[in-house]
Amino acid sequence: MKLTITEQALEKLNTLAASPFILALTYDTEGCGCGVNGMPTIAIKDQPDDYDQPVECDQLEVVIHKQQATFFSNEMKLDYNGTTFRLSSPNEMLNPFIHVHSVTA
Repeated sequence: MKLTITEQALEKLNTLAASPFILALTYDTEGCGCGVNGMPTIAIKDQPDDYDQPVECDQLEVVIHKQQATFFSNEMKLDYNGTTFRLSSPNEMLNPFIHVHSVTA
């Protein structure tokens, strides 16, 4: 699994978190009913959890919970459009509306 982070997204992430930080790919199921209904998203962490596995990324340390990896694509891009983050793959938009407050909450 590989994540590319655009310059705009990286700049915004650096303003949201104290260095150093880890970016986590997460699958948010809150309010969605069951564990398979959810939305791929991101979060800032201080350290990885026991079940996190690394995601290939040249810009930051990125992890994903190994049980949630199935909900993500092998190649992804994280961008920031000035208002929200956007997580996409070459084949689809995984989440076009990741709000800044949800990344640090």
